[in-house]
Amino acid sequence: MTGPLIDVAGLQELLASGTGAVLLDVRWELGSTDGNKQYQRGHIPGAVYADLETDLAAPAGKGTEGRHPLPDPQDFAQTARNWGISRGDTVVAYDAVGGTSAARAWWLLRHAGLDSVYLLDGGIVAWHRAGLALEGGSVEPPPGDVELSWGKMPVVQMWDVPAVVAGGKLLDARAKERYRGDREPVDPLAGHIPGAVNAPSASNLTEDGTFRAPEDLRASFEALGVRRNAPVAVYCGSGVTAAHEVAALELAGYRAALYPGSWSQWSATKGSPVAVGQKPGEWPGTGQRR
Repeated sequence: MTGPLIDVAGLQELLASGTGAVLLDVRWELGSTDGNKQYQRGHIPGAVYADLETDLAAPAGKGTEGRHPLPDPQDFAQTARNWGISRGDTVVAYDAVGGTSAARAWWLLRHAGLDSVYLLDGGIVAWHRAGLALEGGSVEPPPGDVELSWGKMPVVQMWDVPAVVAGGKLLDARAKERYRGDREPVDPLAGHIPGAVNAPSASNLTEDGTFRAPEDLRASFEALGVRRNAPVAVYCGSGVTAAHEVAALELAGYRAALYPGSWSQWSATKGSPVAVGQKPGEWPGTGQRR
């Protein structure tokens, strides 16, 4: 185990040890609704399906909190028990996209006070690449007895963003074309928060879908202006892939805050400044305003 990560060999050892372990399959991609079908066709033996839309987010409402608001703490605690998590268990979350959706489960469980939670580095792709078997159908575990809290990971809200831009570094984890404002497939406006630096979450990964080495990540974040003595916060479209960036920053040795509402909240809020192009822009920006 390295920071937030566990590799396939480490997961095999964990499962063979007989200690409490819960596997969460968090297959999800923007615009795709077949995550559960993928899970049913084949998942790591014993894994429980975690639905990002219903288990890892509250209803979106009218966009005032973004497309994937954080779940209610009590509701999430019950969800964790429904997954079969009990006191003392280790949780491992995985997906098929390099951890970019599974990181949401990792972050929420850490936010809820669970320390022993990891991302499977490389996800189900790495498991399959190792020649290991999958099983089909669904796993319905007996309820667990875990007691969770809330507020253990750093969070910034929309009103905190100007201070982060002024005194630290705000990272936008979306793809370059969405950051620049070339296209916006789901949110009200195209562009980015003025002052934010583009750091696509896909850049955290190697070609085989595993995380880059900590020293490589550290060098990349330093090149973007991230410093240990200054705050760093991350946003994306709706607070999902931003959690992946938080995990990468932790791997690199930085403690970063998540902006849960992200661009889906920012772009839906009247009066929020918007910048376009590859340059960060200056606060309050010279881009569009609503």
